[in-house]
Amino acid sequence: MTIGYDGKRYFHNKSGLGNYSRDLIRILSTNYPEHQYYLYDERPDSIPSHPSISHIPIKGFLGRQLSLGKQAEGCDIFHGLSGELPLRWGPKSPKKIVTIHDLIFEKLPDYYAFLDRKIYFKKFQHACEKADIVVAISEQTKKDIIEYFGTPEDKIKVIYQGCSHLFKRIYSAAEKTEIKEKYSLPDEFILNVGTLESRKNGLILLQALKATDIPLVFIGRKTDYAKKMEQFAQENKMENRVHFLEGLSNEEVAILYSLAKIFAYPSEYEGFGIPIIEALYSGIPVVTNQAGVFPEAGGPSSAYVDIHNAEEVKAKLISLWDNELERERMSREGRTFVQKFDDLTLAKQWMELYQTLL
Repeated sequence: MTIGYDGKRYFHNKSGLGNYSRDLIRILSTNYPEHQYYLYDERPDSIPSHPSISHIPIKGFLGRQLSLGKQAEGCDIFHGLSGELPLRWGPKSPKKIVTIHDLIFEKLPDYYAFLDRKIYFKKFQHACEKADIVVAISEQTKKDIIEYFGTPEDKIKVIYQGCSHLFKRIYSAAEKTEIKEKYSLPDEFILNVGTLESRKNGLILLQALKATDIPLVFIGRKTDYAKKMEQFAQENKMENRVHFLEGLSNEEVAILYSLAKIFAYPSEYEGFGIPIIEALYSGIPVVTNQAGVFPEAGGPSSAYVDIHNAEEVKAKLISLWDNELERERMSREGRTFVQKFDDLTLAKQWMELYQTLL
């Protein structure tokens, strides 16, 4: 079987959609190396060395939209990894799958410019109409696809995301000490991972813990919202126990997960929430949003709060911070739950879907 992919996110996104694309190709090529996986992109920044993975250069003006469909005629299946499919196809077009990650631009429209929302809506709507199968990364995203695009339920398949193998490793004391000293971090801290933007709602953690002595570590790219967080920390004399890190390698991030005492993820909305999965694999108890997709990702052993209520967030975090037995229970049960997102399970689900189409 030959499967073609739009390789834009695989090659050019260092987080989020890029991680999803790279992990999917990795688990398929590792577990099913007998098939061929073609990554289409104009200018890849690096070429995979795996014998089952090939890069195919896209040709022509507006290649992803206008030329890619024709070039992919030789594939059995074409998979759009991030909500898009080419606009034009040749007479022998392959079977088509598109992954829809989230509809944040519809659920939280105030975060997007009007024109951007309209463009995203048209792209996603076109992909859902033209695809033979639409894959949602969660039941929540499936509900959103049905609500906003009217896609028939039987056309949508839910296949969850996994995470990098780096978060499943056991790191040595020396490795942990090296990273802790490199970034001048305390022995114990609460961790948050994700872009520092208003949707991620990191400010609520500062508000919740301003009157405590609990250290916080934020890992993620800074936006203008980060300035509000930094200003709040300064005004409340929290600078010595609030750390803002960015530009870390994936391995460094994984080690910091393993060092953390609690993972706090007060995001407003996600299509799924890979950082929750990373935390569970790392053996860290999770505190997150009680609404939306988050219980789907966090499972029954995570703690759920009203992320707009600083007092409730504070009470839960302090309770866990002081209760080692509860943290150990959550860690143990979280590791059991998260196995439903392991590589082989997800690879089998994808391969069964591909084979069903053919």
